[in-house]
Amino acid sequence: QVQLVESGGGLVQPGGSLRLSCAASESLARFRSMGWYRQVPGTERELVARITNFGATMYADSVKGRFTISRDSAKNTVYLQMNSLKSDDTADYYCNAYIFRDYWGQGTQVTVTS
Repeated sequence: QVQLVESGGGLVQPGGSLRLSCAASESLARFRSMGWYRQVPGTERELVARITNFGATMYADSVKGRFTISRDSAKNTVYLQMNSLKSDDTADYYCNAYIFRDYWGQGTQVTVTS
């Protein structure tokens, strides 16, 4: 059973930064892609960023230029560096891994407020 454990969420002021981490229980090479999604209660979960097993990345328009997804294969960990945070970035952030099906972490909360 694949396990994904997120960390790094918290409370930050607008304009601040956070780095989320997602530690996988298996080698990242096993997955076709890894990604970060976010969800505000009462709304649909949305894709924030994704990195494929070839290293290709994609971002939601709302975070382009501010967020960066990366991975450390030696640590089986994927990161989401979030800069210039806005109040609209407030959400629960979920790590995702895909190979034949989606795997999800438990989520980490990010709150951007002054």
